[in-house]
Amino acid sequence: MSEFHGSASRGPAPEPSRTPPPRTRATGLRHRLAELRGPDVPAKALDARALAALAANPGCRRRAILDGAGVDKARLASALGAPSGFGQSQFALTRGNAFEAKVKADGGAELLRLAHARLDPGAEAPRAAAVPDLTAQGPEGRTARTALALREATRAGGWTLLDHPMLALDVAGSLAFLEPDAVVVHPDGDWSVVEIKSFPMLDGSADPAKVGAAARQAAVYVLALEDVAARLDPAPRVRHRVLLVCPKDFSNLPAGSAVDVRKQRAVTARQLARLTRVEEIADSLPEGTCFAPDRDAEELTAAVAAVPAEYAPECLSACELAFHCRERARAADAVTRLGRPLRAELGGLTTVEDVLAAAHGELGDPDDPAVAALRRAAALRAEALREARDREVAAVCR
Repeated sequence: MSEFHGSASRGPAPEPSRTPPPRTRATGLRHRLAELRGPDVPAKALDARALAALAANPGCRRRAILDGAGVDKARLASALGAPSGFGQSQFALTRGNAFEAKVKADGGAELLRLAHARLDPGAEAPRAAAVPDLTAQGPEGRTARTALALREATRAGGWTLLDHPMLALDVAGSLAFLEPDAVVVHPDGDWSVVEIKSFPMLDGSADPAKVGAAARQAAVYVLALEDVAARLDPAPRVRHRVLLVCPKDFSNLPAGSAVDVRKQRAVTARQLARLTRVEEIADSLPEGTCFAPDRDAEELTAAVAAVPAEYAPECLSACELAFHCRERARAADAVTRLGRPLRAELGGLTTVEDVLAAAHGELGDPDDPAVAALRRAAALRAEALREARDREVAAVCR
């Protein structure tokens, strides 16, 4: 009672402050990225396939900011008048989903059998594996629920299958949420990534190009899993041999193969570390820049042009904006459109016009190895053409 009276004697409590909380750096960046994406435009999730493509071209600031802001590049390319056919067909997606459902049927019994046979044959056979519920609100909630399930499964021992867990990975200052097909926790507490693909495995082997793409994608998941493991004490081991599950021959029966992704993981980690941070790119853009697909085509073209790109022919199979960037590279006479290896050989010569001028002795330092090689090649070409003309004249005179 005395406490009540003492409080009353001090008068009415002051009204709570209405000053808004200070904007943190993370909040400010999210707001800036939302402005770039456009008002009321939902963010497009950055998946492992896009991250692997981004890591393959770390110098492309354009792709870094568009992916970081969650811009739908397919819609943007269409609005720019350069639509791309990049991406999986609806038929391939339907077939892939049906195959994945078959692999994970009966609590993932067949998937766990393959994981035991290909990744951990010395462990006890999976009989009654746990399949925790990973349902939660939003990607942040699912990420937290996945981390909790991984920690509990590691402590419990035995086999555990996480179906479509959610992982988070910091990419150039922007958080990307990733959803692997599955993650397996082994009886010894190790974690392994599972990739399920719909391309066939013929006589025990699959198309090397497709396996390579799957390995690069799985390497992104391994990096994200390592971030989760690093927050546990002791940190579980994330295995660098992932399980690739594909249809066997021309059937719909699953076949498994262990794929070592150490090389892809190292390359991806190094390339992602080289990416210019998203906030630096955002701060360099003119005020009012927006990539919303409902904007005028001329305004969108100017917005995209404000961000430097590093186009290369490989972009055609990895980026929705590739056709637009190729047109601009051709218009600028850029040597990047001829391929990265050639671009690397040419040093400071960035346009085809500069290359030809250097070859003809009109530009460049003769002590520059690239310039010297071009002039030598031009001299050899001129000599070969001269000899060919001499032979043609001699043949006519006979």
